[in-house]
Amino acid sequence: MNFRLLSYFIVSIYCYHGFGQNKIDLKAAFDLENKKITISQSIQYYNTTEDELTTIYLNNWANSYATKTTPLAQRIAEEYINDFHLAKNKDRGYSIITSVKQNGVDIDYCELERHPDVIKVDLNEPLKPNSYYKIDLECIVQIPNSKFTKYGITEIGDINLRYWYITPAIYNGEWQYYSNKDLDDLFIPKADLAFEIDYPKGYLLTSELNSNSYVQNPKDQTIILSGKNRLSTKLFLRKTKDFKYIQNDSLTLVSSISDEGLETIDKVLITDKVLKFLDENLGKYPHEKLLLSQIDYDKDPIYGMNFLPKFIKPYPNHFQYELKLLKISLHNYLENTLLINPRKEQWLLDAFQIYYAMKYVDNHYPDMKFLGSIADLWGVRSFHAADMKFNDKYTLAFMLMARTNRDQKLTMAKDSLLKFNANIANKYKAGVGLRYLDDFVNHDVVENSLSSFIKAKKLKETSAKEFESFIKSKTNKNIDWFFSDYLDTRKKIDFKIRKVIKNKDSVTLTIKNKRGNSMPVSLFSLRNDTILSKKWIENISSSKTITIPRNDATELVLNYNKVIPEINIRDNWKSLKGFFFNNKPLQFRVFQDIEDPHYNQVFFMPVVEFNNIYDGITFGSRVYNKTVLRKLFNYRIEPQYALKSKTFTGSGFVSNTHYFENSNLYNLSYGIGAAYSSYAENLFVRQITPSISLLFREDNDFRSNKRQSLTFRYVDIHRDKDENNVLTSTEPNYGIFNARYINSNDNLINFNKWYVDFQVAKNFSKVAFNYEYRKLFESNRQLNLRAFTGVFLKNNTDLDSNYFSFALDRPTDYLFDYAYLGRSEASGIFSQQYITAEGGFKSKLNTPFANQWITTLNASTTIWKYILAYGDMGLVKNKFDTAHFMYDSGIRINLVADYFEIYLPVYSNRGWELGQPNYDQKIRFKFTADPQVLFGLFRRRWF
Repeated sequence: MNFRLLSYFIVSIYCYHGFGQNKIDLKAAFDLENKKITISQSIQYYNTTEDELTTIYLNNWANSYATKTTPLAQRIAEEYINDFHLAKNKDRGYSIITSVKQNGVDIDYCELERHPDVIKVDLNEPLKPNSYYKIDLECIVQIPNSKFTKYGITEIGDINLRYWYITPAIYNGEWQYYSNKDLDDLFIPKADLAFEIDYPKGYLLTSELNSNSYVQNPKDQTIILSGKNRLSTKLFLRKTKDFKYIQNDSLTLVSSISDEGLETIDKVLITDKVLKFLDENLGKYPHEKLLLSQIDYDKDPIYGMNFLPKFIKPYPNHFQYELKLLKISLHNYLENTLLINPRKEQWLLDAFQIYYAMKYVDNHYPDMKFLGSIADLWGVRSFHAADMKFNDKYTLAFMLMARTNRDQKLTMAKDSLLKFNANIANKYKAGVGLRYLDDFVNHDVVENSLSSFIKAKKLKETSAKEFESFIKSKTNKNIDWFFSDYLDTRKKIDFKIRKVIKNKDSVTLTIKNKRGNSMPVSLFSLRNDTILSKKWIENISSSKTITIPRNDATELVLNYNKVIPEINIRDNWKSLKGFFFNNKPLQFRVFQDIEDPHYNQVFFMPVVEFNNIYDGITFGSRVYNKTVLRKLFNYRIEPQYALKSKTFTGSGFVSNTHYFENSNLYNLSYGIGAAYSSYAENLFVRQITPSISLLFREDNDFRSNKRQSLTFRYVDIHRDKDENNVLTSTEPNYGIFNARYINSNDNLINFNKWYVDFQVAKNFSKVAFNYEYRKLFESNRQLNLRAFTGVFLKNNTDLDSNYFSFALDRPTDYLFDYAYLGRSEASGIFSQQYITAEGGFKSKLNTPFANQWITTLNASTTIWKYILAYGDMGLVKNKFDTAHFMYDSGIRINLVADYFEIYLPVYSNRGWELGQPNYDQKIRFKFTADPQVLFGLFRRRWF
C-alpha cells in the first residue's frame, strides 16, 4: 500500500501541468495465462476550438480484431491473407468496455456501426470551448495473436503492444477518427501519460516511457511509467533481453533491430553517428528515449535488402545495420514529434524520412552502389545496373508503378493506396520530390526549410498546408507546380528536345512537354561530359523555344543529373556534332538490365523449358528489349531446339501499349504473336495471332479488384495432319475470329467472374457464357460455383469430328490457349491433366462432347481445411440426338487454389468409380509451373 501511495505521488509530481494539457492515467493488470489485460483509465482532453461539444469520440483500436467483418479484417482479406479469417475467436482478440463515467456518473456510449473500434460518447455535461472533459473508463482487452499485424501475443508468449488502450480522438473543427487498418497511423493528440502496470514475473518490460519506480510483488511485478507530450506508445513484454540500450550525451536508444552480428563497440559508434545526424538535421529529440523494434523494421524495411537470402550480402554488415537504424530512427522520430494526420497526409512524413535517408547516404556513402559489392563482379560490372548509385533505387521503385499506370497521387488517403504504393512507391516519390524541389529552388533553401519546419512544429499540430506556406515564404520562385501537379495529380514528367538549330555563337532549341503539366525541367550544356551550364526552363505548357549561348558545347541534355523523376529519359539528349543528333548505338546484353537511356538495348537470355511431352526439354535464347522498367513498345523472339522432337521450335511477339490516366479504360494494347511447336507425336502447329485488348478498372479506387477486359483477336492455325490422331480434324488449317469480354471481382472472401465469348470461323460460329462465384464464409467453409453455357449459332463441321465441339471434361483447345502438357493424349497420366474450362467435369463420361449446345454447373464446398467435396451436373446436346443429363462427384484436394489441385472421382453416370478397375487413371490433377502465373500469388497482394 505504501508503494501505491508513493507511486501516485511520483506520478502526480511528474505529470503536474497547466490548464489545457491532455492527460491519460492508466492502471493495467496483465493476465497472460488467459491473454487478457484489465484496464482502468481516465482521459482528460482539452477543447481548443470555439465549438461546444455534447458528443465526443474515442479510439478503441484494440477492438479492431473483434470480428471477421471489421475494417481491419477486410483490409487483411483484401491482400489475400487468410490467417485472420481462418483464425479461432480466441486468437483474434477484442476490447470490452465495462464502464464509462463522467464525474462519477455513468454516461451513454456505443460503438460506431462502420467503425467498431471507435466509441461515440454522449457527455452528461457539454464540453465548452477552452475547457476539458474528464471521463473514467474500465475495459478488458483480449490480446490477439501477433501473426495478424505483428502486434499481440507471439507463439512463445512474448507480448508486443500498440494501440492497446483507449485514446481520445482529435477535434479541430471536425472529428478526426477512423478505423485501424494495420497502417500504424492513429491520429491522436499529445498527452501526458501516467501508467501503473502489473505483469507476471519472468518478463522484462520495455517502453519509450520513463520508468519512475518498480517493485516485485509476491505473485507479480509492478512498474510506474510516465511521459510528457507523448503520441505513439508501444509496450513490449519479453522473456529474454531482446532490447539493447545505447546512450549518448542527450538520448538513449532502445533497440531490438537485428545487428548483423556486429561488435558492441561498432554498434555504439554507429548509433552515435545516426543520433548525431538526427540531432543536426531534426533538432533535439524531445523525449529521453527513442524506441526502435524489429517490428518497426519488418513493417518498413529497406526494400531490396529484405528480399535477399541471408547468405547473399552485397553490402557491408555495418552499412546494412546503419541504414536500418537510420530509417527506423527517422520514422519513429517524425512519428513521435509531428502531429500530422497520417491517414490523410502521410506523404509529408514519408517525404521527410526518405529525403534525409538519401542525404545520409550522400554524405557518408557517396560511392555506394545500388548493387553493392555485386556491382564489381565479373560479368555484372558491364551492366547499367552496376553503374547505379544506391540512392537511384528510389526513382527506380517509383517508376515501376508509373510505367505501368498504377501510380497514385501523393495526397491520396493512405488507406486508398495500393500496398506497393503505400509501402514503397509513394514514399519514394515524396522524398525524390523534395530533392527535385530543392534543386529547382537552389541554394539549399528547401533543405534548410525542412529542418526549420520540423524544429518549429515539433509537438504541435500541423498540416501539409502549413508546410506549403512555410516553404513558399522562403523563396521568391513560383513553386505552385510542386503542390498542384507533383503532389496532387498523377501527371507524369516527360520532356523532349525536339528541334535544334545551331549558330556560330548560339543554339536555338525547342523543348516539348509531352505530358502537359506545369513542372520545370533543367537544361544542361555539356562538352565531353563536362558541365558548361545549367538552366531551369519553366512554364512549358506544350513546347517552348529558347536560345542559349553555345559556349563550345557538344551536347544538350535535359535532366542530366536525373534529379527529376522523369518517366522517359531516352529522348533527353541532343548532340551538336554532325547531323545525326539522335543516333544511339545498339547495346547487346546477356540477361535483363536496368534501362540505359544512351543505348538501344537488346537482351539475350538462355532459356531451358519443358512445355509439352512431345518436344520434351527445349533450350534456346530469348531476344527481347524489355528492361526492368516496362516499355510501351516490346518485342520478344524466342528460338528453341526441342531435344525430343529434334526440331527447332519457338515463339515471338511484337506489341505496343497505350496507357490512359483519369479514365476507367487504362490500358490499350495491340500486337501480333507467333509460335511453332509440337501438338502431338511428330506433329507440329504454327500459330499467328494478331490481337487488340482494352483493359478497364475503377479509376476512383485502385484497390478495388473490379476489372473488365475486351479482347479481339484472329487466330490463324496451320497444323500437320494425321489421320490416325483421335483428336484431329478434317480441316487441319483454320482461322477463327474471337471476341471475349471478361468482368471480374477477384477477392479472398467474395470472388465472382464472368465472361462472354464469341467465335466465328468458316464452318461454324458459337457463343459461350461462363460464370464463377466463390464465397469464404465466417465458419471457414468455402463454396465454389461455376456455370457454363455454350451454343453453336452455326455448325457445318464434320459430325464425325468433335475437334471444334464443346467439351464436357477436356477441351480440345483448338485455339491453343491452355498449357496442356500432353494435349493429344487419350490415355496415360498426361491425359489426366485438368484445366477448368467449358463443361468443367472431372470424370470422363460416355458423352464427352456437344456439337449443338451444352450447359453445366460445377460446385464444391469445404469438408475439412483444404479438402473439398465437388459435384458437377449438366445437359449435353448433339445433333440428331436427345439431350443427355450428366453428373459426377468426388473429392477435391485444394493444395494451392487454381494452381495445384487433385480431383478424386467417387460417383458419376458410370456408377461408383472408386470400385471400378484402373481407378488411378481416373484421378485428375491441375498443375501450373509457369513462373509468371505463380508470381501472381505474390503480385495480387501488392498491386
